[in-house]
Amino acid sequence: MAENHLTASALVKQLGGELRGDDVILTRITSLQQAQEHDISFLSNPRLREDAVASRAGVLIVTEKSAAALVGRTLIIIDDPYLYFARVARLFHPLQQARSGIHPSAIISPSAQIADSCEIGANVVIGERCVIGEHTRVLAGTVIEEDCIIGNDCVIHANVTIYHGCQLGNRVELHSGCVIGADGFGFAWDKQKNEWFKIVQTGCVILGDDVDIGANTTIDRGAIENTIVEKDAKIDNQVMIGHNGKIGAHVAIVACTGIAGSTEVGDFSVIGGAAMIGGHLNIPPKTTIGAATAVSHSIKESGYYASIFPLQKHNDWVKNAAHIRHLHEMNQKIKALEHQLAELNGTSSNQQD
Repeated sequence: MAENHLTASALVKQLGGELRGDDVILTRITSLQQAQEHDISFLSNPRLREDAVASRAGVLIVTEKSAAALVGRTLIIIDDPYLYFARVARLFHPLQQARSGIHPSAIISPSAQIADSCEIGANVVIGERCVIGEHTRVLAGTVIEEDCIIGNDCVIHANVTIYHGCQLGNRVELHSGCVIGADGFGFAWDKQKNEWFKIVQTGCVILGDDVDIGANTTIDRGAIENTIVEKDAKIDNQVMIGHNGKIGAHVAIVACTGIAGSTEVGDFSVIGGAAMIGGHLNIPPKTTIGAATAVSHSIKESGYYASIFPLQKHNDWVKNAAHIRHLHEMNQKIKALEHQLAELNGTSSNQQD
């Protein structure tokens, strides 16, 4: 058995919940389909109830409602099985701690202040006057330009680039390939020279505590003001956030979303994958934007917004698309018919009078 094995009773003692059935020694957490007698799994989606019944898992994390179909099994009863699963998974796979030390190949400015407990990997470059807090890991190939401030217990994965002057709070995690603080897309058109003139981007990027940024995501620095991502925001892979934007606390943004400059996203909002959000807009707190939705104007009221067609056969889509192209003409015709109908009704009423 794995060295980090746990018992079901120990999990309940540490994380809460109600244990029903035998106390089982557990060696890992895995899927319903793969689980065996010393494994723990979870049921959070009612559509997978049959998989849970068929599962060989020694322990199942379920709600009280789902427990009725699992009589005779060892269960942990909890209101939110998915969250409980996440916490159990962390017990089996604890965060890797910083191995204090600096790799010989790292290039670090003498003016940089790096806590002794930090781990600095191979070929890392750290610029002048940077400050890096306790127990932070900066992994291979990462470049941190001058005047950056990075908090405690951060994880900067391989090949991340943090431009000059950016600030990271505590427990921030940046995944490989992401770029923090590149220039915003700011240009003024010079009519005399008939060319673009680049606007200097003098702001920076500030990431709050517990922010998580996915692989190959880019967050641009502000043109004048700072681009801000507030605490506990979670941003997926390949997301683009433009200059001067503000992402509120506890916001979740799914992969391939693009948010243009100077747009504010309110706290606790959720942005679906591949959403397209224009610039200088405001999205209120607790708003959900569906996947692939285009947002071209500010939203005044919190709610769920979506603007995509559901999946359909191609031939059906072509027919519907043909009608959409003529919506304006159809609208004009309907208005004309309504006007004619109103006139007829008016004539009829006059005749009755």
